[in-house]
Amino acid sequence: MQQLHPNVLSFLRVCGYLVLFMAFFVPLERIFGLHRQRVFRKAFGTDVIYYFLSSLLPKLLLTLPLSLLAGLLHRIYPAGVYQAIASMPSGLRLVAALVVGEIGYYWGHRWAHEFPVLWRFHAIHHSAEEIDWLVNTRSHPVDLIFTRLCGQIPIYLLGLAQPLGQRLDWVPFFAATVSTSWGFFIHSNVEWRLGWFEWLVSTPAFHHWHHTNDGPDVINKNYSTFLPWIDKCFGTFYLPKEWPSSYGIDEKMPSDLPHQLLEPFVTREEASSLVPRSESAN
Repeated sequence: MQQLHPNVLSFLRVCGYLVLFMAFFVPLERIFGLHRQRVFRKAFGTDVIYYFLSSLLPKLLLTLPLSLLAGLLHRIYPAGVYQAIASMPSGLRLVAALVVGEIGYYWGHRWAHEFPVLWRFHAIHHSAEEIDWLVNTRSHPVDLIFTRLCGQIPIYLLGLAQPLGQRLDWVPFFAATVSTSWGFFIHSNVEWRLGWFEWLVSTPAFHHWHHTNDGPDVINKNYSTFLPWIDKCFGTFYLPKEWPSSYGIDEKMPSDLPHQLLEPFVTREEASSLVPRSESAN
């Protein structure tokens, strides 16, 4: 295994995670399912491809900009500031990174709903009419990279990530892993309600309401992935006792992956001319 190319190892690792996720979430959703829906539901195959894109692309596309940012900040920050932050207990720095990163992600996610040019990309994620764990990775690469950057940049700006230090800094990696992994849980099709705990940590009920299509009064709520009290602070928290009755968006979304990837950049007619229907079957 050590002789394999790093990209091959990354692909095999992602395949292994997919098997583990399926082994965990499929039985969980069958036993505690909120909605009766098939495991291999509509667009399941397309979402598997999104899973691989969302798992492999961030490492390739985020490494360079974050490395450049880290190098710039390392030059302009007073050395004493970096040393003081580096001397913080690792657990405290991790908690701070989780909170700061979540606030950054909250605003990136909210902007993706509020600005039409960003919504064109983010709408793909919200086009799912059946919600389960795999919908977590249904994201256009542009949307994915934008929101990830919004979550990571504040961590670097405050010096909570120190990739140029003498030791490997696991804090930004672990913070991103916690947030991403929790995303699978909050999208899962389970009927659990967790009482007061839902005010502290995001749950499926909290995030299902983010995906609702039940009307203008209840959409555009619950932007946080992990910490719902951030929504409470910014006035977007919504968590009634009942569950949403419908999911998805009113706009029409192409069902095939090539058109979904192309359409945010061009009109639907232009996308159709670039990807012939015979070559873009779902």
